[in-house]
Amino acid sequence: MRADAVRNLELVLTTGARMLAEDPATSIAAIAAEAGVDRRTVYRRFAGRDELLAAVYQARLDAIEEAVAAARLREAPVPVALHRYVEGIIGVNRKWPVELKRMTADPAARERRDRVVEEVEVFLRRATAEGFLRPDLPPGWPGAVLGRLLHLGGQELPELTDAQAADVLVDTFLRGFGA
Repeated sequence: MRADAVRNLELVLTTGARMLAEDPATSIAAIAAEAGVDRRTVYRRFAGRDELLAAVYQARLDAIEEAVAAARLREAPVPVALHRYVEGIIGVNRKWPVELKRMTADPAARERRDRVVEEVEVFLRRATAEGFLRPDLPPGWPGAVLGRLLHLGGQELPELTDAQAADVLVDTFLRGFGA
């Protein structure tokens, strides 16, 4: 694709993610107008709102996988990996604020998401084994709470950069679950 086509696609996807998160009934025409492109441009790429939403979910999953890879959860020191992961996912949540429950209705998207969740769980077990997290917590609880903190951090701390919000979340998480 040409550079302007790539830029327009990214703009349509991020605008669509934001607007569909606010109102799932948002029209393609409204998304196109907000993105500053002609609606025919959107319809050339997507047959309708469902196709656009599927592309948004794929872009979100791509961004999540990139954030997990960049965090180096298996090899970086636990505090460094945790901060990188949290900062990356806050950025993803802010850029792609789509409803996760609807995203996981698609089997392929659910499978990709489940792989990421398992990667984080492996990391949290490593953090526990290395003494960074308390060993007396119910299985899965730290991951569940971390997920909720990530969601809150993206929404409730808009005045902070991704890195600053990650500082707050990592501190909150480690004070609550730290060894």
